[in-house]
Amino acid sequence: MLRERESATRLALTGVAALLLLAALGMVFGYAPREAVMGEVQRIFYFHVSSAWVGMLSFVVAAVTGGLYLSRRERYWDLVQVASVEIGMVFGLIAILSGSIWARPVWNTWWTWDPRLVTTSVMVLVYAAYLLLRQGVEEPERRARFGAVYAIVGVITVPITFLSIRFLRTIHPVVIGSGDASALGGFAMTPKMLETFLFSLLTFTVLYATLLVYRVRLALRADALEARRSALLAGY
Repeated sequence: MLRERESATRLALTGVAALLLLAALGMVFGYAPREAVMGEVQRIFYFHVSSAWVGMLSFVVAAVTGGLYLSRRERYWDLVQVASVEIGMVFGLIAILSGSIWARPVWNTWWTWDPRLVTTSVMVLVYAAYLLLRQGVEEPERRARFGAVYAIVGVITVPITFLSIRFLRTIHPVVIGSGDASALGGFAMTPKMLETFLFSLLTFTVLYATLLVYRVRLALRADALEARRSALLAGY
């Protein structure tokens, strides 16, 4: 009964995520107006910022679950932590790539050493190192402790990345927390644009939650299979 309930919950979450994603695509390409200066390429903005948001959210969740592991020593929190970092890596790379595609026609370059671009890249590299270094620790409990501490320390890259465009000279637009609500993101955001932007953030957040549920489930099943394998080998 419990498994059936969990399966139904996963299916419902998947359905909600799929519907939200379809609605978000419709809003981006059909509801939000064309930006007067940048034109159609500005529509990347909705996916770019949402991907960056999920990347940062994932690393914050990894730090929180790292703290939970250190306090409770439960394997489950280590699995959630790793899953969240993996998802954050994917969305962080999407944010960098989509930003480059957006920058090419707007800034006339694929890459510039702008503080936001540099700090975002460093953040992603820090967590890429996290995944690589975990593989070098063979003892499971020691690996989990190392991962938890690393995730807690590494999360400092998230506020640094978020605040980089507020305290350093940059050409990157301030989207969240801008002092001028009529010029969010460096362009005049109409009410329809703002609604589409907020809906995209919601959609990507639900998508993150859905992916996290499935990734943790996969990790739990892999753990169960490994336990069975060890039990069978011990029986010989």
